[in-house]
Amino acid sequence: MKKLLYCLLVLLMILPMGVHAEDDGSLQYILGKNELIMGFDPGFPPMGFQDEDGNYVGFDIDLAVAVCDILGVDLVLQPIDWAAKELELNAKNIDCIWNGFTKTEERAQAVNFSMTYMANEQVLVVKADSPYQTLADLAGARLGVQASSSAIDALNAAEDFKASLSEVSEFDMNTILLLDLDKGGVDVALLDVIVAGFYMANEAVDFRVLEEALAPEEFAIGFRKGETALTEAVNEALIELAFNGVMEEISIEWFTADITTITEQVALAEGN
Repeated sequence: MKKLLYCLLVLLMILPMGVHAEDDGSLQYILGKNELIMGFDPGFPPMGFQDEDGNYVGFDIDLAVAVCDILGVDLVLQPIDWAAKELELNAKNIDCIWNGFTKTEERAQAVNFSMTYMANEQVLVVKADSPYQTLADLAGARLGVQASSSAIDALNAAEDFKASLSEVSEFDMNTILLLDLDKGGVDVALLDVIVAGFYMANEAVDFRVLEEALAPEEFAIGFRKGETALTEAVNEALIELAFNGVMEEISIEWFTADITTITEQVALAEGN
């Protein structure tokens, strides 16, 4: 049954755009140079970050290695300034944006998105002993957020909440933001629940996440606009990894459970 569902979704994804996929040259470009350059935020654990030995590790990096194995190319890791991610992509300094990259309608105007592979949400993190319990309690608080992130979009969409804050500070990386929260530089941090959970489980901090989240999200991979062939090839690889068990193994290694969503999308497609 899983093989049937896998084949069905591949057909659903490929058939409508097959003609364009043969014409745009994006997959041949990657195969020709025998490498895929992955642009990622080096301060975004557990999706992509530097470990204690200075090596780049993370869920997205492991998943990218597996995708490149299927494509038959080498993975090249390229840490980038997250605020310049689209510029790096369009300048061909990188071939994809892959590091907890949230899929939004606005971003979809500038990049080709892969299928989504993981759910996420923007949450508010405070010190465990702080008086804050709800969004309303945060009136007058100093909030920190990563620059040029989807957390900024979520904050801007919550106009009343943003207006209630006394100060909003932007940081280059979420890891720097959380260090500032721990030192008392900000009262609350707005960031991805996946990052917050991993950080709290692996660092000596006493934080908690407020029950009220700000916005649900989904992670996908961004390619240059119009690069349909490469996008489809990576989608096919993601589906294969979801059904051969490799994606589940990677997820369990980083999250102790399979929190990826591709098989759910296959089931929904089969149901329709």
